[in-house]
Amino acid sequence: MRFNVLAATALVGATMAGAAFAEVESQEPIKLTLHDWSGQLLTTTIMGKVLSEAGYNVEYVQADYIAQFAGLKSGDLHVAMEIWETTGREAMDEAVATGNVVNMGETGMTAIEEWWYPAYMEETCPGLPDWKALNDCAREFSTPETAPMGRYLGGPVTWGGFDEERVEALEMDFEVVHAGTDAALFAELESAYQRKAPIVLWIYAPHWAPAKYEGSFVEFPPYTAECYDDPAWGSNPDMAYDCGKPTGPIWKVAWSGVVEKWPGAAKAVEAFDISNEDMGAMVADVDLNGKSVDEVADAWLAGNKDVWSAWIAD
Repeated sequence: MRFNVLAATALVGATMAGAAFAEVESQEPIKLTLHDWSGQLLTTTIMGKVLSEAGYNVEYVQADYIAQFAGLKSGDLHVAMEIWETTGREAMDEAVATGNVVNMGETGMTAIEEWWYPAYMEETCPGLPDWKALNDCAREFSTPETAPMGRYLGGPVTWGGFDEERVEALEMDFEVVHAGTDAALFAELESAYQRKAPIVLWIYAPHWAPAKYEGSFVEFPPYTAECYDDPAWGSNPDMAYDCGKPTGPIWKVAWSGVVEKWPGAAKAVEAFDISNEDMGAMVADVDLNGKSVDEVADAWLAGNKDVWSAWIAD
C-alpha cells in the first residue's frame, strides 16, 4: 500500500509522451505531491502522466501527508491527489478556510482506515470486534516492549489519525507503536499472519490487505463530528476522540492559484475519477507482484484511454 520513498523518488520527472490536446496556459511546472503509500503514488502518477499528455510541465515533489498543506497554502505546492476523509479532513478544512486551498472534489474512491485484527484472534479474544474486548485481552496483544499493555501497530506518524488520543480518551490498556513505513506495516502483518501471532494494527482500503487476509475492523463507538470537536460528547466527558475514525471520500485539493494559472489542468484534476476496485488491483500489482508504479500506471492508462482523454478534452 503506502509504498516506499526510494521508489517514489524514482518517479520524479516521469511523463507520458504524446501531443498536447490543447494549448496549455503556462509551461511553469505544476507541482504534484508524492507521499509514502503505493495508492497515492499511483493516483498522482496517473494524473501527472495525463497532464503531461495534455502538454503541461509536471514536477513531482515528495511531501509529508499533513505537513504538505503549508506548501499548498503558500503556492509552493500545487496539487495533492489523495486527502482521506478518515485522517485528513480537519487539515483540509482548515486549509480551504484560508481561501488559499481549493477542494477539487472526490477521487471516486471511498476510504476506510481503522484498527484491524486477523480472524484467528477471535479465539483468543472472543468479545471482538467490540473495542471493549481489547481491554479484556490487552495482555494477549502485548509485546515485551509494551507489556502489560497491549500493542497497537499504527501507521507512520505522518499519517495522523488520532490513535494516541483515542487510546487515552477510551482509557484503553494499549500503547500505540508506529510503523516507520507503509512497507514495514504490512511486512509485520504478513509475518504475524503466517505465525498466527497476536496483532492489531492500522489497515485501510482501498488496498489489497483486507482481501488477502481474513480479519475484521474493530468496532468503536460510531464517529460523529461532535466526537472530534466536543469533549462532552461520548463516554469520556473530558476528552475528544472517544470514537472510531470517520469513513468517506478520498478528496483532491489544490492551491487556489491553479484554477487561474492552469485552468485546463484544474479541469482535468476535478474530472479525475477512479474506483476502489481499480485502485486495489493496481496497488496489489505494485506491492504483491513487484511491478513498478510507472508500469502499473501505464497499463491503466492504456486500458482506459477513453476515460482519461475526457479529462483533458476541450
